[in-house]
Amino acid sequence: MTAILRPRPQPISRGDYKTLGLAALGGALEIYDFIIFVFFALTLSQLFFPPEMPEWLRLLQSFGIFVTGYLARPLGGILMAHFADKLGRKRVFSLSILMMALPCLLIGVMPTYADIGYWAPLILLALRILQGAAVGGEVPSAWVFVAEHAPKGHRGYALGVLQAGLTFGYLIGALTATWLANVYSHAEILDFAWRIPFLLGGVFGVIGVWLRRWLSETPVFMALHAQREGMTELPLRAVVRGHRQSLLPAALLTCVLTSAVVTLVVITPTVMQQRFGMSASDTFALSSVGIVFLNIGCVLAGMLVDRIGAWRGVILYSLLLPLGVGLLYASLVIQWLPISLAYALAGLACGIVGVVPSVMVGLFPATIRVSGISLTYNISYALWASTTPLALIALMPWSPWVCVGYCVIMGAVGLMTALFFGLRKGMQVDDTAAAHCGH
Repeated sequence: MTAILRPRPQPISRGDYKTLGLAALGGALEIYDFIIFVFFALTLSQLFFPPEMPEWLRLLQSFGIFVTGYLARPLGGILMAHFADKLGRKRVFSLSILMMALPCLLIGVMPTYADIGYWAPLILLALRILQGAAVGGEVPSAWVFVAEHAPKGHRGYALGVLQAGLTFGYLIGALTATWLANVYSHAEILDFAWRIPFLLGGVFGVIGVWLRRWLSETPVFMALHAQREGMTELPLRAVVRGHRQSLLPAALLTCVLTSAVVTLVVITPTVMQQRFGMSASDTFALSSVGIVFLNIGCVLAGMLVDRIGAWRGVILYSLLLPLGVGLLYASLVIQWLPISLAYALAGLACGIVGVVPSVMVGLFPATIRVSGISLTYNISYALWASTTPLALIALMPWSPWVCVGYCVIMGAVGLMTALFFGLRKGMQVDDTAAAHCGH
């Protein structure tokens, strides 16, 4: 791989830490609003579908509504990315969290199937679509916002911390679910307590909007805005016309990132209850351990990127992903290690979640950066995250090793992407002046 001359890192200032902290915390609250649904997928399947329907079909339809949120990502993401590239990162960054919080609040107060019949799942579906559109604008805007604020030589670390903040939203969801499972009985959760996490999500969203009032626009966008008053070309058109070579690696790496999140956070907690007969409280507690170490893994991965480069980081963590997930499922199936330890190691091994943003930000110039990331990330994430959970849930009765095989394949995809585009084609994605300011 071609050697890269890295600029001497600039120190991270107090203001940089404030910006990064506010961005990460706001993102965590928004991701909580989106992901809390999956922790209560079993409960919602009982509340929003006919009781005479087979349990497996209710669960499948509940997951179907969950993944519809992923399918809505491209439309919301592309629309908001257009305005982020035209009007500024900060405005869209604040709008997306408000669009997430309101549907979450409405889910917490809406009637169930017992009250209004089939209107209940239809309304739930509509609210999930709105949430999907919101998160589609959040993630690309957050990556670009943080990357453009980060001092030279610390972009990987900044994006790793941001990803840890976003995945911290998963932890808040897991801890909330654990608390409810310990405080309330199953009957009480079905009766009223299931509403509590969604109502909390609405409150968290308001807090997130308030926090983002203190953020400032990125210096990169301010400089570009001053230079291009007369520019009229749509950012999305510029992406498709002039940067098609970046679309494929960005899409492939999004699928690898998605596979780590889907396996560790979405599928495994449900599998532990359904396949291995664990209680809800034990499942949520174990998944919390995994998410804590995923947070740590994202930060460590970002720091490593600043030292060895983003493509080398992709190679390393593409190899670690199937190893970590394999260890987790070996511990579930044959009790090879204590499950809490195996889940922690799997979380660390999923550091690809903290590496991919550094590649994505470097693949597109600043003028169309949010649009480029949003197009590839949201379409790929929508297609991959909407189909793979359903496929893995459907295949799990066939073999408990399905998730491991899936991660082996996705690790190979990440490895080949890095070797081909990073080594053979030499695509520059690291934190050099060229990548930072737009090639």
